[in-house]
Parts: sequence; structure tokens; C-alpha cells
Amino acid sequence: MSTEPIEVEDLLSALRAERKPRDHGPYKVQVGDHDLNFTNSVIDDPTPTGRQIIEGAGFRKAEEHLVFQVLRNGELEELRLEETTDLRLGQVERFLVFPSAESFRFDIDGKRLEWGHKVISGRVLKKLAEVDPAKFAVWQVIPGKDDILVGDADLISLAGAGLEHFFTGVSQTTEGGAA
Repeated sequence: MSTEPIEVEDLLSALRAERKPRDHGPYKVQVGDHDLNFTNSVIDDPTPTGRQIIEGAGFRKAEEHLVFQVLRNGELEELRLEETTDLRLGQVERFLVFPSAESFRFDIDGKRLEWGHKVISGRVLKKLAEVDPAKFAVWQVIPGKDDILVGDADLISLAGAGLEHFFTGVSQTTEGGAA
């Protein structure tokens, strides 16, 4: 009796085709890092735990990592090690995994997010704000002082006391230089 391999359900393709993912795995999900670089990972369980996502992406010692679901609306939601998520609902197909035991909160354009790394780049802030990185700039709000323009490669610490605040706006430079 021969058994044919089960085709992997690509969750991103299912969602782009506006169809509900099938009820059984395996499922292809995307797992990213603190630079939002994503790679594919295959998960068999339709309701994986945070631990399964971390281990399925090839990380050892799940206890030393954090995993966040990237929700369809762009928000990030931490998935605890033993907490489950349902891949069949079509609400999540991407995850972020951080080698960290603590998370950091910040606000960008009035949207509060949680991050699993103590620093964040200007480029990542733009991606999380869902703005065109070539046309928009990002600033860090410094209470009582001038706001600071954050370059794409600049790394901003989120580990200080209090909530860091950022906002985006149309960049004041053109391809030829300053406007």
C-alpha cells in the first residue's frame, strides 16, 4: 500500500486567493527575525503552540525565545510558549521569533506595538508602520526637545524607562537631495 505525501498548504497563498486554509496540515508559515527577514517553515499542527513555532523554525531552547504572531491587520501579538494559535482561521501566516526573554513596547503613529528585541532600526519602524520606506521618514519623539530623525540604518534602544514614541511623515528629501 503506497501513500502519497501530503501537499503543504501555503497559508499566505491561501489568504491571497481569499480562500480559507484547509483543516489539516502541514502548513507553510513564514518566520521572521528582528530585521523582518522571513524564511519559510513547515508546521504540521493546525493549532501550534508558541514552542512549536520556535522549534519548527529551527531554534533550540524555546524558553530563551519570544514568538509574536503578525496579525492580518499588521499588529503584533505575543504567543506564549504553551499558548496555541489556530492556523485554520486565516488570521495569521507570519511569526517573528526573537532570542530574548523580555519584550519592549513602543508607539508608532499612535499604534502601540510590542517588540522582542531591545533595539529597532528606522527601516523596521517604517515597515511596521506600513509606509513606503522610500517616501517616508520616521522620527523619535523626545519630550521637551526637538524630535530626532531616525535613519533607516539607525538603531534605537527600546530598553529605557517609559514607552518610546515614533511618528512617520513624508520625507523632505528627493532623489536629487534636499527639497
